[in-house]
Amino acid sequence: MNRQNILGITLAMACSGISALAQAQTVDTKTTPDIYQTLYLTNLTQQNDAIELVNDLRNMLPNAKLYYVPSQSAFSIRASAEEMALAQKILTDLDKTKKIYRLTYTMTERDGSKTIGVQHFSIIVASGSRTDFKQGSRVPIGVGSRSSASSNLDVQYLDVGQEIDASLDGYLDGVRLRTKVVQSSIAEDKSGVGTQDPVIRQTTLEGTSTLVQGKPLVLGSLDIPGSTRHQEVEVVSELVR
Repeated sequence: MNRQNILGITLAMACSGISALAQAQTVDTKTTPDIYQTLYLTNLTQQNDAIELVNDLRNMLPNAKLYYVPSQSAFSIRASAEEMALAQKILTDLDKTKKIYRLTYTMTERDGSKTIGVQHFSIIVASGSRTDFKQGSRVPIGVGSRSSASSNLDVQYLDVGQEIDASLDGYLDGVRLRTKVVQSSIAEDKSGVGTQDPVIRQTTLEGTSTLVQGKPLVLGSLDIPGSTRHQEVEVVSELVR
């Protein structure tokens, strides 16, 4: 066999190899048809929680087409079989019933070392949620112009008394609590703006604490405006379910 024939055979084999490799790559890169499915939420009912879950799914499944339908608490997904299986696993892991806690605040009023009175306030808060508690009076305040000849006043109401704002996140056997306690009262002296306008005295305690279930924690102390007394604020958390 001459040199020219050998060269032709070699070129033919090379071209055949390249063609086979191209066909193999075509088969490998060929994707299977996408499938469509609707997945429903059963426990996450808050819209913010659902949006966070949508973002998580989109980050984990960048090639999938994902739509959230708030009115149905459902996700419409078009993805490959592998991505769909991963979406179902993510949904199973994250769509869980939230833990519910009872927070009991104890307000102990003292004058020096003498205990004047004790009050207890209990509120229910879900993990990742917020609860606002108010107890007291609504004080009317005139807003507008007042003169000896005429009076053009609108009445607005101001909440006075005890207010507790609490939000928490549960973990293991404890919770991280963000709380705001406000104590307000009407002072005996009057405002210089109007003869009928009251002066509102207010003290606020705000912060973040870590609570262990069933163990009371003193959050701080509030001075009661216009007096020598103070109010000690204590809280304890209990897992309801």
